[in-house]
Amino acid sequence: MDLRVPETGSTFSNPVIPGFHPDPSVCRVGEDYYLACSSFEYFPGVPVFHSRDLVHWSQIGNALDRPGQLRLPRDTASSGGIYAPTLRHHDGRFWLIVTNVSGDGNLLFTATDPAGPWSDPIRLPGVHGIDPDIAWDDDGTCWCTTAGVSQVRIDPRTGETFGPPRRLWSGTPGAKAPEAPHLYKIGDYWYLLIAEGGTERCHSVSVARGRTPDGPFEPCPANPILTHRGTDHPIQNTGHADLVQAPDGSWWMVLLGVRPQGGTPGWHVLGRETFLVPVDWVDGWPVVGELSPVMPAPPWPLRPPAAVPVRDDFDADEPAPCWISPRRRAPEDCTTRERPGWLTLHARDGSLDDNGVTFLGRRQQHQSCRARALVDASRGRGGLAVRLDERHHYDIEASAGQVRVRARIGPSNTVVASRPVPPGPVVLRVEAAAVRTVDDARTGPDTLSIGVEEPDGTFVELASLDGRYLSTEVAGGFTGRVIGMYASAGTVHFDWFAYEPREH
Repeated sequence: MDLRVPETGSTFSNPVIPGFHPDPSVCRVGEDYYLACSSFEYFPGVPVFHSRDLVHWSQIGNALDRPGQLRLPRDTASSGGIYAPTLRHHDGRFWLIVTNVSGDGNLLFTATDPAGPWSDPIRLPGVHGIDPDIAWDDDGTCWCTTAGVSQVRIDPRTGETFGPPRRLWSGTPGAKAPEAPHLYKIGDYWYLLIAEGGTERCHSVSVARGRTPDGPFEPCPANPILTHRGTDHPIQNTGHADLVQAPDGSWWMVLLGVRPQGGTPGWHVLGRETFLVPVDWVDGWPVVGELSPVMPAPPWPLRPPAAVPVRDDFDADEPAPCWISPRRRAPEDCTTRERPGWLTLHARDGSLDDNGVTFLGRRQQHQSCRARALVDASRGRGGLAVRLDERHHYDIEASAGQVRVRARIGPSNTVVASRPVPPGPVVLRVEAAAVRTVDDARTGPDTLSIGVEEPDGTFVELASLDGRYLSTEVAGGFTGRVIGMYASAGTVHFDWFAYEPREH
C-alpha cells in the first residue's frame, strides 16, 4: 500500500506531511530540502524529513534520538517537552535550535548529515522564550529570535549570549501570542515572519521588514498575509510558517494547519499537520497563494519516493524512525532482539493512564485508516491503543484467554466490552472511519471500531466509539493521535503491526 501524498495529473494534495507534524521548519541545500517538526513529550524527538520536490517527504531520522540529547522526566506533562524547532544550513553544517519546556530550556544541535547523528546539545542559558530562530548576517554574526518577539546575539558554537535580549516587534495590535519568528535576508531587506493569534482558529501569519537584522521593522500593510480565521475553509488554524526558495527562484511556504471534521464546533484528531503553499513577491512583500486541499503542482518534475510498507515485521535491530514513545524508550523494555522477528515490550507501569507506560506507536496520518497487530500476551497483558494523552485513549487489551476494550475519557475509565479468545496469539484491530456527511450539528469527526480478527480474517467488532473524545478540542494540548502497541503487565510480544489508509 502506498502511503505517499496522492496526486492527480498536475496537482498535489495538502497536507504534504499528514498527521501530528506541527511547527515545520525547512531549509534547502542544492536540490534537496530538509524539514523538522515539533515532537513534544515523545521520544525520539524532532522528526527530520527529506524531499526533492517539496511535495513528497520521507522521514530520514529523528534529530534527538539519545537520552543525552533529550531529557524528558517521568513527570513531563503531555504536550510538554520539545517545542518548535528551526532548521538551517550554514557554513557547511546543519543547525537545529529547539526549546525543551520540561527543564532544559533552549538547546542548539549541529550535524553534517541531517539524517544524523546530531551533536550533544549546546545549552543557551541566556536565550529566553520558546520558538527560537537562528540566522546569520553577512559578517557572520548570529542572531537568535524568540517568541515575544525578542532577539539576542549568540555564539552558536558555545551558547554564549552578548547583551540582554531586546524587543523587536510585538506583531499586529490586538493579536495575541506573537511567536514562531523566522528571520531572513532577502534582497535589500531583512524579513521577520511570525505567527500570531494563537495556534487555534485565529492563527495567522504576519511579516515585517527592516534594513538590518536587529530592526527597526515596519509591518506589512496587508498583515496577516495568511489566515483562515472567520471562514469555513476545510483547513484551519493556519500559521507557524517558514519560507524556502526553490532552485528555479520561486518561493514557497510550509506551515501548520488542521482539518476539522464533524459538526459544530468541529474536531481535529490528527493534530497540526504540515501544508505547502506558493509565495509571490509584490512591491517587496510576500504574497501567499491560495491554500487548499488540492493544489497546482510546482513547475518541476515530482519525485515520489518508494512506497512505505504497510506492515512492519520487526526484523530490524532498531525500530524505524516513525516509531515513538512517551518520554523515554528504554532498550531493555522495548526490543526486537529478545525474540527474533518480534517486538518485545516489558511493562513498567500498570496502564496507558500512567506516565511511564511501555508504549511504541506511530502517528495517525489519515482521517480513515486501519491498524492491526498480532499479539502474544501469554506472559503478560497488553495490546493496541489509540492515544492522545494519559487521560484520553481507547485500547484493546489481550491477556490469557480474554480481550477487553477500554475507553479513558478524562475522569471516566470504562471497560466497554470484553470477549474470550482461544489460547495463543490474537490479531487486534482498530479502524477509524471519518464522518463524511453531517446530519446533526453534534456529529463527531469519526468513529473508531475496535475488535479482533478471526483466523479467516473476519473482523469481530467489540466496540464502536465516538472519535471526538480523542480530539484536541476535547482533550486540549498540542499533539495528535498516536496508534501503537503497549504492555501493561509482564511481557508482551508483537509479531507484526500494519497501518493502512482507508481513503484517497
